[in-house]
Amino acid sequence: MVKILMHFSIIALGLLSGCGGKNTEPYVKEPGAEDSSKKDVLETGAEVMQNKAPINAINLYLDGFHFYNGNMKGQMEAHHFCTVLNEDVTQCIIYDGNVKDAHIMGVEYIISEKLFKSLPEDEKKLWHSHNHEVKSGTLIAPGIPELAEHELMEKLISTYGKTWHTWHTDQDKELPYGSPQLMMGFTKDGQLEDSLLAKRDKNFKISTEEKRKNRADIPNHKILPGADSWQDGKVLQLSSLTKHEHKH
Repeated sequence: MVKILMHFSIIALGLLSGCGGKNTEPYVKEPGAEDSSKKDVLETGAEVMQNKAPINAINLYLDGFHFYNGNMKGQMEAHHFCTVLNEDVTQCIIYDGNVKDAHIMGVEYIISEKLFKSLPEDEKKLWHSHNHEVKSGTLIAPGIPELAEHELMEKLISTYGKTWHTWHTDQDKELPYGSPQLMMGFTKDGQLEDSLLAKRDKNFKISTEEKRKNRADIPNHKILPGADSWQDGKVLQLSSLTKHEHKH
């Protein structure tokens, strides 16, 4: 995966100024005073003088969908801005949009099949597979050429992700209330709401169905035991640490 990203690094990093970005507004509007001149000065100074090595290392943008573990009706689009650490580990910051004022919803860690096999059995229950997301066309890498995306998806299909959302912007419209929630990925057709998919496709001017057809030649990945444990009735979720209860 690292070699693929290096090969297409210029294209991938330039996508935010093209069709791959700046087209999805965030779900919420946080409270607070409007931007001030002092904030503008601070931002300018930070941009010039401060080191942002971890942010500058982000080299991959993925767009997909999550749902709350234990409640598939709680669905949302998730914009992943990722750093590929090595061939087996990728870390992503998840936003509710891809514009400057988008909100951080959470994080996702993506690991290879090899590393997933090494996890303790109880740990595997927290992870979801990516086979259906890739084959269905619902997971995309906006802005890069179709051939490059196809090659990337060939790598991602055998990976597993662990996702925690800390700001539930589908429900809490002002601030990140309550506890983090474990999220999962879809595993078959008919689970993802059509309206969410249609809105995403319209924003990016793409066709998920065309991507599905384009990826028909990618072999299905056999899901390892332990992943997508919600399908076996093993739903794990954090209880609320405060009196704030999420609707899901």
